[in-house]
Amino acid sequence: MQFLHSMVRVSNLEQSLDFYCNALGLTEVYRKDSEAGRFTLVFLAAPSDLDSAQTNSAPVIELTYNWDPETYTGGRNFGHLAYRVDNIYATCEKLMAAGVVINRPPRDGHMAFVRSPDNISIELLQRGDSLPTMEPWVSMENIGEW
Repeated sequence: MQFLHSMVRVSNLEQSLDFYCNALGLTEVYRKDSEAGRFTLVFLAAPSDLDSAQTNSAPVIELTYNWDPETYTGGRNFGHLAYRVDNIYATCEKLMAAGVVINRPPRDGHMAFVRSPDNISIELLQRGDSLPTMEPWVSMENIGEW
């Protein structure tokens, strides 16, 4: 068995690509437009998964953009996507600089949560051991749901 992808429906493709690629750091691997189905699929990979994603089309996140407007509810029912990062603090600083709210700050030097523009929860986990706790993270409160 091999993990292939998780699919997330998005309401604004450009806003979502800005979040997933520019803020979070994923790379677009390929996309497919379906005139008949009236949708666009965009497949994204984490930098360390890029070679595998280009060769095997996995592991990737599939963003599904339906051309006809829909309202998506229950994003939290999906659960979350999780990514391992080299430095949890630097990653959160980069996201904050891009205007992303850190819903669950990395107070423990190990884990943080943010949300996509469509309210999908994204878990960020420190590679290896937790980093030493430090400010401003230790004192930051949770914001909203994560």
